[in-house]
Amino acid sequence: MPPEPARQARRDTGWTHLGWWQRITGGRGDQQAALPLYDAVVARARQPHWYLAGHVPDTLDGRFDMVAAVLSMVLLRLEAEEPAGATPTAQLTERFIEDMDAQVRQIGFGDMVVGKHVGRMMGMLGGRLGAYRDGLAGAGDMDAALVRNLYRGEAPPADAVAHVRDGLAALRRALDEVSIDAMMRGELP
Repeated sequence: MPPEPARQARRDTGWTHLGWWQRITGGRGDQQAALPLYDAVVARARQPHWYLAGHVPDTLDGRFDMVAAVLSMVLLRLEAEEPAGATPTAQLTERFIEDMDAQVRQIGFGDMVVGKHVGRMMGMLGGRLGAYRDGLAGAGDMDAALVRNLYRGEAPPADAVAHVRDGLAALRRALDEVSIDAMMRGELP
């Protein structure tokens, strides 16, 4: 069955969840340019130590939460390089949106709710980005932010939280030594 005319018109004019992000960022993004970096973020988030020593649940939600945590570290690094980091930030965020859209569709959600779910995921990423920014800067409690956002409120053993906290903090510090160009090529420390 062909899509309804209004939905097709929105697609044709770019009025989708990706389209609104492009309008916000001024169309600076080319999500393909960020593919190597995004793939590196996902690979880093899928490393077994997060799930074994860090007790991150190896579930759909847990994997999303871990990708959001690693992505937050990269976004915080890019944020520190404004204005040079603005375009890579937009490109990386667009790539995240595209991946989340595909993941939600793969789970089986239809067009009517995909945008809502992806929008909620973007909101979750934004909230985590702020919490992790504050936690790393000492303005907030990083352990509490991890328990709330990564473990969905169910605290694992303290050494598991410490493993993730220390791993994310080390990643964030190490990213300072990597150029934006190298990051865009997918070179994470």
